[in-house]
Amino acid sequence: MIDHGTLLTYCAIVLGFVFIPGPATLLTVARATTSGTRVGLATGAGITAGDIIHTAFAVVGISAIIAASATLFTVIKFVGAGYLVYLGTKAILTKDASLLGPIERRLTASQAFQHGVLAEVLNPKTALFFLAFLPQFVRPENGAVFLQLSILGVLFAFIGFLSTIVFACSAGSLGRLLRRYPAVAKWQGKVVGGIYCALGVRLALQQR
Repeated sequence: MIDHGTLLTYCAIVLGFVFIPGPATLLTVARATTSGTRVGLATGAGITAGDIIHTAFAVVGISAIIAASATLFTVIKFVGAGYLVYLGTKAILTKDASLLGPIERRLTASQAFQHGVLAEVLNPKTALFFLAFLPQFVRPENGAVFLQLSILGVLFAFIGFLSTIVFACSAGSLGRLLRRYPAVAKWQGKVVGGIYCALGVRLALQQR
């Protein structure tokens, strides 16, 4: 079992990571602002599920294969980037994107969850992060390595989900405020779409 000192250090570092705005945070905020807190939370839950999948990948060694194969890394990277750009383009081109009510009806919590899972799983940078970060806190003398990796990965996902709750609730309140100002809200779909496209481009330009 992982010793308490290592766990406390790990949790403190992870807290610093998850509360620094990144792609997962921006995706959650964008969803919550346009479609409400519930959809934002579903997006965060999807991202958390994606992190747990990456934990499993790291435990069984799939992440190591991605790290070793430049071709596989590139393929997964561009698939993930293309998916984000697709979501962004769709948001920009959707008619009546200014009307937040219809946007909410079109995007369900289930759909947001699926989008969150795909966006996170298709990010090879996350796979490499788990592969490089988690082993730093593994000590052979503390027991089975696979069990330690699993605990650390699940902890990372859980703490990350707590951060998305904070961001989703805050963004959901902002979305309700924007509903009162149609002149501002009418550009919201385009802004959110721009965020998705920017995240996609950012992912495409990432190096190993």
